[in-house]
Amino acid sequence: MKKIMTMAAAAGMLLVFSACGAKPAATPEAAPAAASGSGQQVQLVATNYKFDKTEYKVKAGEEVTFSLQNKEGLHAVTINGLKVELSNQKKTATIKPDKPGSYDIICSQPCGPGHAMMTAKLIVE
Repeated sequence: MKKIMTMAAAAGMLLVFSACGAKPAATPEAAPAAASGSGQQVQLVATNYKFDKTEYKVKAGEEVTFSLQNKEGLHAVTINGLKVELSNQKKTATIKPDKPGSYDIICSQPCGPGHAMMTAKLIVE
């Protein structure tokens, strides 16, 4: 009897976990970037006190869609010199950077003790 109840509980838990898996939740995050059509796509994935990359590269004179995904913690992004600001209310922005150079990407939402170190670079080639 215990064996049957254990198997039933395990099957029930499997149903619960498969019904609320991570894949459906990730779809809305990816949709805005995909909906923008052609052009370069840069996804900034933010976790506590760091971005997923230290450097992102794009081509000058081409349209770029930036998107923000808060994977851990609550963050917002500013790209200094390019008028890009992303947050939970505005997760995507599309611009055409014309001037090659290096631009600072910073977390603009105070997120804890490592906030000041949460930076990356955008290289426009």
